[in-house]
Amino acid sequence: MQKLRELLSDTLIYGISNVFFRFINYLLVPFYTGVFEPARYSIVTLVFAAVGFLNVIFTMGMESAYLRYAKNRDEAPHIFKTLQVALLAVSTLFVFVLWLLEPFAHPHLNLDDQTSGIYLMMLGILWFDTLSIVPFAELRLVRRTWLFVTIKAIHVAVNLFLNFYLILGLNYGIEAVFIANLSASAAATVIIWLFTLPLMRGNLSRYWIKKAFFFGWPFIPAGLGYVINEMLDRFFLNAMELNQVHAIYGVEFTPEDIVGIYGACYKVAVFMLLLIQMFRMAWQPFFMRHSDDPDAPKIFARAFIYFNLAAAALYLTVGLFAQEIVAIRIPFTEATLINSRYWAGLEIVPLLLLAYWFHGWYINFSAGIFISEKTKVLPKIMLAGAAITIVTNYLLVPVMGMMGAAWATVISYGVMAVSLYYFSTKQYKVPYQLQYGVMLMVIMVIAVWSAPALTDLFQLNEIITKSAILITGYVLLGLALYRSLRSDRDM
Repeated sequence: MQKLRELLSDTLIYGISNVFFRFINYLLVPFYTGVFEPARYSIVTLVFAAVGFLNVIFTMGMESAYLRYAKNRDEAPHIFKTLQVALLAVSTLFVFVLWLLEPFAHPHLNLDDQTSGIYLMMLGILWFDTLSIVPFAELRLVRRTWLFVTIKAIHVAVNLFLNFYLILGLNYGIEAVFIANLSASAAATVIIWLFTLPLMRGNLSRYWIKKAFFFGWPFIPAGLGYVINEMLDRFFLNAMELNQVHAIYGVEFTPEDIVGIYGACYKVAVFMLLLIQMFRMAWQPFFMRHSDDPDAPKIFARAFIYFNLAAAALYLTVGLFAQEIVAIRIPFTEATLINSRYWAGLEIVPLLLLAYWFHGWYINFSAGIFISEKTKVLPKIMLAGAAITIVTNYLLVPVMGMMGAAWATVISYGVMAVSLYYFSTKQYKVPYQLQYGVMLMVIMVIAVWSAPALTDLFQLNEIITKSAILITGYVLLGLALYRSLRSDRDM
């Protein structure tokens, strides 16, 4: 129980700060959707999708490699310097190559001559973010959580200030979004370099670059598979024929509009993504630190139960009240969290929440693969998921539009989670109660999707029905949490 408290402590510190910063950044969504038309907002959606894809190639799995080997603190300076120098060289080379490919990339990102500078800023963001990945991993590994939080806060503050100043004060257009992000990335990277500079006293090591590469290279195809699952649907939506868009959504919409709407409504699922991220940031260092403990498998299994209880509560809340959440008015303004011209895509929210829940399972099950160093299975699973994403998007998007893209995400993440469970438990025996997670997931999905039918059946106000379902769900989840806590105290 003490070790689970340690995991909870780190999760809360990372999580509360991450949730807060994401919420502050989330204020940019009503700002963007209020200022920019959906077609213009599609540039933000597509460019940051490309950033996510390219970031995997730039970082080459070195974050995970550092977390794996730098727990040996005598070797940490040598590992740190070696990986930083390698990432500097490789990222600079990649930026040059992508600069040469700029004319080819523009049409796929909805860029034109007036917005061509955004492409160069995208490359700058990639370069700075790559060179901060290992220093941030160092802070997580040695549990310098408050320094980690402070630097992330600076990143958020710079980004927010410049967005509002450039757009409202100087009347900049869409390029202001990328100027702000580039400046924030540069500031955070320089600051964290200063704090981790003592680690550069180490020696460059051919041994460690080989060791890190062989451990980390599977994360490249694995990461690409993840980004394909997460981001490729935007490009399928952008490639829809105009007549397909008209058939599904009406003649007033274009493919660019659909991409912008999808990107904005995708943000509503950020609440589940935040839970996954805050858990992942604490989970990876946690299971690495305790991998040699004899009771580690039981601890990991209990962590899976608590994760599912948290995910269930969040799924129920956001899934039921997505419409009401986006309609919340920003204080002292007439703006809502997402402008009403984007609400046509809200039906995707329960599906995306479910997909992220499956991704949380994947994060849980990754412990056995990391500990046993059998990371070669990760690219196979991720690429299989990517193949499912490509095929299902190809088949579903032309006939279902945004719902087709959302279903493709759910199917892909579900297959990957179950596949990793199978491979992980073969290498490292953890008594996960998978049936417990499946049961919770099924109950929560039924509860959310049955709300309209129950409203009609009992002739109730929609809010009353949703509230009754939410309260009932919370009571049941609270009872399950109480039983789990009592069981842990008796262990």
